[in-house]
This record gives sequence, C-alpha cells and structure tokens, in this order.
Amino acid sequence: MYVSESSGEAVAAAVASATEAAGEVAAGGWRRATGIAGVAIGVVAAGAAAGVAIERLTVGRGMRQKARLALDSAGPYGGLRGTPGKAYAEDGTELYYEVDDLDPAAEADRAPRRRRLFGRRTPAPVTVVFSHGYCLNQDSWHFQRAALRGVVRSVYWDQRSHGRSGRGVTQTRDDRPVSIEELGRDLKAVIDAAAPEGPLVLVGHSMGGMTVMALADAFPDLVRERVVGVALVGTSSGRLGEVNFGLPVAGVNAVRRVLPGVLRALGQRAELVERGRRATADLFAGIIKRYSFASRDVDPAVARFAERMIESTPIDVVAEYYPAFNDHDKTEALAHFAGLPVLVLAGVRDLVTPSEHSEAIAGLLPDAELVLVPDAGHLVMLEHPELVTDRLADLLARAGAVPTAATVDGYGSTSSSAGPG
Repeated sequence: MYVSESSGEAVAAAVASATEAAGEVAAGGWRRATGIAGVAIGVVAAGAAAGVAIERLTVGRGMRQKARLALDSAGPYGGLRGTPGKAYAEDGTELYYEVDDLDPAAEADRAPRRRRLFGRRTPAPVTVVFSHGYCLNQDSWHFQRAALRGVVRSVYWDQRSHGRSGRGVTQTRDDRPVSIEELGRDLKAVIDAAAPEGPLVLVGHSMGGMTVMALADAFPDLVRERVVGVALVGTSSGRLGEVNFGLPVAGVNAVRRVLPGVLRALGQRAELVERGRRATADLFAGIIKRYSFASRDVDPAVARFAERMIESTPIDVVAEYYPAFNDHDKTEALAHFAGLPVLVLAGVRDLVTPSEHSEAIAGLLPDAELVLVPDAGHLVMLEHPELVTDRLADLLARAGAVPTAATVDGYGSTSSSAGPG
C-alpha cells in the first residue's frame, strides 16, 4: 500500500528541514545536512522543483533494494541506440545526438506520397527532432522511438549537462545558470549538425517544449522555411512561478522562499550531497513516482526506468537549471507556429506543468490539436505510450512525414479516430 502525504503539516515540516539543511551547508555541517538534502534533491529532480510527497512501502529496505537491482538488470527500456553524432553549442559545449534513419524499403513505398506533397523534385526526408525534459535524457522517448524506427528519420539529443552531452561550458567556466534562450540556441546547433536541410517536425516534452519555443523565438526564419509540424507535450509557455505542485498555498510559498538558496548551497558541495541522495533512495523513488505518474498501475520497470534517468542528473546541474523556469516566458513565440500542424498534449493530473498551461498554449494556436489525457501525470509519454505515439503519428501524417496509411509497430497508428483513453 502507498500513502502520499501532502498536507500542510507535512509541507511545513519539509520546508523547515530544507531551511535547516541550508543552514547546515553554510556552517559546514555536512553530516547532518546531506540526508535532508536528498529530500530536496529528489523533489527538484522529479521536475517538481517544490513540495514533498512521501511514499511508504510495506516491505523492508533490503527487499526494495533487491527489487531495484532486478528491475535494472531486466528492464528493457532505454537501450535503443542510433548513429551517434556531436554538435557544438555557441560556448563550445558538446551536445550528443543520435539519428535513426529511414528504412530504405519503407522509403521506397513513400516516394509517390512525397512527390505529391512536395512536387516533382524528390525532397530531403522529413526529420523529427525530439527534445527531452528537465533531469531526463533522450531515452525518455523510448516507446515513441521503438515505434517510429525506420518509419521516419528522427534525431534524439541530450540537452547540455544531461545524458551523454557535455557539461555546460558557460555554467562551469562562468558559474552562470542555464537560460531557456541558451537551450534554444543549442537546439539550433543540433539541427545544423544532424539535419542541415529538409523539412523538420519539432517535438518537445516539458523543458524540451520550452526549448522548441526558444528556438522559434530566436530563429523565426528557420521555423517559417523548414518546420512543417510541432508537438508540445506537458509543457508551458510561461507563468511557471504560479504552479502549486499539488501543495497547499502556505507550503508552496514557503518552498519557493527557501528552495533557490538551498539548491545553490547544495550545488556547491555536489559530491557530499550525492551521498545523501543515495542514502534517501527509497524516499526519492516515492517522490519521483508522485510527480511523474498519475496511474497507480504503472509498470514497476517503467517507474524504475524514470527513476534511473532522474537519479543520473547531478545536483549541481539541477541547481544551475532551476532559475530558468521562473524566468521562462515564450508566449509571444507561439505565434511562429500559427498555421502549422501542431499537437498540444498533456496529462490532466500533471503536477509539474499543469494541463491548464497546455490549454493556454492551444488557446493561442486555435488550429492546434489539444489532447488532454485523464489518467496521466508529467511523464505521459512513458505512462501512456500508445496514446502519445498514436497522436504523434497522426501529426507526422498531417505534416507529410509519413503517408496517411502508415502504421507504427506496437504503439499506435495514424488513425485519426484515436483519442485519450
């Protein structure tokens, strides 16, 4: 049985603990602070950046550890690989990407359709570029990648300081936090390296969606000349400072007040903090599940897969990204997507970027398809992969990336009758 505590009392206690941790950091009392630090890190690394949700399990810690090891060894997720490549950001940061190319046989079948869409001259193939969210990596698109392999040319990349990409040069050299604008320029560097010509479909989840908006804001000509479709999944165009993360008002205000300072302090002692993070792994897992998924019957292997991705994000990276979200406002940039096939999709029970933010995006893009998934949280593409892949496949058909009759193995089709289930 799982018990989630989100009462005002629990939040107040957590905030008090976080404040104590910050004080301990300043005083150098790392032995006492690191255990508390793990709680704060787990909250932020789950993408919530605020709040506390405690999951109690009826089995012992040793049994839980064995279960995690078993899932790690047997879990099939995150092992798909493509042709690797590297792009370089303006500041020299190495950005890792992989390309899944078209299956030649499938490409031959699509040739007549492509000629009808783009004229007699055979066009460069449409490339779908996937951008992942905060504290995740390109493997977060595992199910969609499995379904689309060979059907459409795809690029998956790791944002700076995530996955296999290098640590942000500006962040390590100049001790400067990340900005969403910087991520938009990073995406442009990846496109220049991995898809320098031909039509593009841009897909972004959470922070990845913000990255897509930042690209449009900085490079409107690229969008006008090359982008033929956009998917914005569980993301926001701004006003993230108003998100309550499922907490009472008093708790939200308190967390917002102390969390930036706590993160800055913890980020300065990353090695010691990571020890505390490992020591609080059970609590960490409960927080991730709370803020990632809404369904109670999520496959444990999928939940563990998400946990591993989030665990791999160092605390100093968590800290250097955090300020970007409150500063993010790309509402005006959405106008660059007007007239394009656009999919806006979100989980109704997303506590990190509430579905109201997706509704606001769709309100500014009246021709967009808005899909709200009732029993879904923030990681909707892992929680309901068939539905997300189905809607993406439909978007690709509308954008001319695949023929209308195409199907994607195992996780949906381009059927226009599909919808939230």
